[in-house]
Amino acid sequence: MNVEELVSALTLEEKAGLCSGADFWHTKAVERLGIPAIKVSDGPHGLRTQKEGSTDPNDAIEAVCFPAGCAAAASFDPALTRRMGAALGREARASGVQVLLGPAVNIKRSPLCGRNFEYYSEDPYLAGELAAGFIQGVQSEGVGTSIKHFAANSQETRRLSADSRVDERTLHEIYLPAFETAVKKARPWTVMCSYNRVNGDYASENKPLLTDILRDDWGFDGFVMSDWGAVNDRVKGVAAGLELEMPGSGGVYDRKIIEAVQNGTLDIGVLDKAVARILNIVLRAADLAKLPAVFDHAADHKLAVELAKQSAVLLRNLGALPLHKGQKVAYIGAFADHPRYQGGGSSHVNTTAISAMDAAIMNDRSVSYIEGFPADRDQRDEAEFLRAVTAAEAADVAVIFAGLPDSFESEGADRRHMRLPDCQNNLIARVAAVQKNTVVVLHTGSPVECPWADDVSSVLCMYLAGEGVGEAADALLWGDANPCGRLPETWPMRLEDTPCYLDYPGDGVTADYREGVYVGYRWYDARKMPVRWPFGHGLSYTGYVYRNAELSCDTMAADGEVTVRVTVKNSGAMSGAEVVQLYVADATGTPVPGGRVPQALRGFAKVDLQPGEERVVTFTLTPRDLSRYSAEIHDWYAAPGRYEVRIGHSSRDIRSTLPLHYAGAKLLPLTVDETTPLGILLADPRTAPIVRGMLDAQVQAMANGGGDGLMPPEAMAQMFDSLTLRNMINFGGPQAEERLNAMLAKLKEAVQ
Repeated sequence: MNVEELVSALTLEEKAGLCSGADFWHTKAVERLGIPAIKVSDGPHGLRTQKEGSTDPNDAIEAVCFPAGCAAAASFDPALTRRMGAALGREARASGVQVLLGPAVNIKRSPLCGRNFEYYSEDPYLAGELAAGFIQGVQSEGVGTSIKHFAANSQETRRLSADSRVDERTLHEIYLPAFETAVKKARPWTVMCSYNRVNGDYASENKPLLTDILRDDWGFDGFVMSDWGAVNDRVKGVAAGLELEMPGSGGVYDRKIIEAVQNGTLDIGVLDKAVARILNIVLRAADLAKLPAVFDHAADHKLAVELAKQSAVLLRNLGALPLHKGQKVAYIGAFADHPRYQGGGSSHVNTTAISAMDAAIMNDRSVSYIEGFPADRDQRDEAEFLRAVTAAEAADVAVIFAGLPDSFESEGADRRHMRLPDCQNNLIARVAAVQKNTVVVLHTGSPVECPWADDVSSVLCMYLAGEGVGEAADALLWGDANPCGRLPETWPMRLEDTPCYLDYPGDGVTADYREGVYVGYRWYDARKMPVRWPFGHGLSYTGYVYRNAELSCDTMAADGEVTVRVTVKNSGAMSGAEVVQLYVADATGTPVPGGRVPQALRGFAKVDLQPGEERVVTFTLTPRDLSRYSAEIHDWYAAPGRYEVRIGHSSRDIRSTLPLHYAGAKLLPLTVDETTPLGILLADPRTAPIVRGMLDAQVQAMANGGGDGLMPPEAMAQMFDSLTLRNMINFGGPQAEERLNAMLAKLKEAVQ
């Protein structure tokens, strides 16, 4: 039977049952109709699936741990996330899993979010492109994905109930685009709704999110499942567009659905549609599950190492790196022997990793090791400190492996500060005082304050790079690989500088997103604020030269596009990969409710180059790339006028700026009444000629900075800008009221 026939053959009780999980990891089967159950599993960077025969949902099989989202994003390479997704898809199918719960694409609003290590970026464009690559990879192997957590879920504090209060423009411009890109480009089989409320309504019963935006606007055709335990009102959820409740409620919510249909509060047609959406995926998954698959642990581990190399970010280097054979090198810090390479919570993978010390021994490096400080707690041992400082002073190079312990960073709890353990900061400062060639290797899922950054020679950020972290760190430190990662988030100087410092995580009831669209580099750039390391930053052991940046034309039509080209050359002696970044800035000068962000990422490309090699990198821009979201028209809008196309190595290392004129004719609605300021009317091409034509000489003189010397011309001009039409009665001379009424009539006709 096809889906339509199956829905007709199901009883009401069976339909309700199919809308909830059978247990922690399975949907329900209907054996009499041949409808199978499907199995779902975490997670975004490694398979966390329950062992067959085990009754403990946390008793997971041994699997490969790939770089977490924080590290994978630093690759700036959707092709790599696609390869990672394909490997996870093969592992999942070989393990009997039909849907992988990931990727996680929530925007990094604050460095304190305890789950930031799973998320990609502070930038929605980057997050969306990487997520699309991951989804395409997984689903190319016949396994579905569940992109999560939809939506505005940027904290762990009271995550099951907190109300994310965010304005329409910010929601559409910052927190939804990553989901939109992934849904449109990669077509995930499922979407997972978040725990929290969004503007008063739980995400699990939020019709504007689950139906109006996700399905009607973006064309999503899979089913929506709840995060585990995220259902509030099950009947409202079905009506709003939540098809599958996970993990199930032992029949409690199934009965509520049945009762709602029987008493007429839930249309049976709505329930049938939900069941059909689930069955479409279940039958597809069951059919693809028959294909053979191999879990090649060795090959996937090798891929995990490669991904870790591609994701590491060289933040600072005054010459201590790369290390060289013959140098006397001291490794300090327990992370050298016990690296932290994944976060805690639902994405935790049952695996083992080779440490940097293991890799050094395997590769016959000349390295000594001193623990210095533990990896799992903030503990200072003065005798151990003295051993570390003495060893560092006697060495040619001291490499300190630092990072956040598991207890500092995990799903379920937000961080309370942005610092490393005090023992680590103290020892780094003491080592740097006696050893100019001090290198710090960071193992962290999100930014940390680095008070010692200017005192050390080099900083290499591994993020949480998966089980290949030790082998990757060894290759990068010793020059067998060239760092090519870029920061997917700004690293601020201190927590107090962050955009939502005064509002995060809220009062436990509400979370007000009062910073609006000023998230990440948009905030720091708008305030011209110093940062530790900017968005997109990352160094290399070679150099890159940009030249011949050009646009295919200097004007973009409302329905057109423009090609951007730039030539990039490897000017050094080592092969490497450069990440070319493209930003767009609105230079039209038109008023923007909520503020105009200085620039926004609209393209990036990772280019592998041999020494001396050069390559032309090409981007395509469309009117959407110039646009902001307008709450006035509930759609994307680009004002006509001048824009800047910026090409750079990072958000604060722009190599070329190209002017672009946008010839769109569409203008935003304008409401005109007696209180409308003249400045607004004179800035709008529809109303400016009318106003200028009807102003008398006295008011014209005020506009030109006159006024018989009563005030400076600039002040007079500003005062004139703020005058309203109603003030014409005071300053407009004889018959001012009649002239005002006539002007109002013409103005209203002009903006209709």
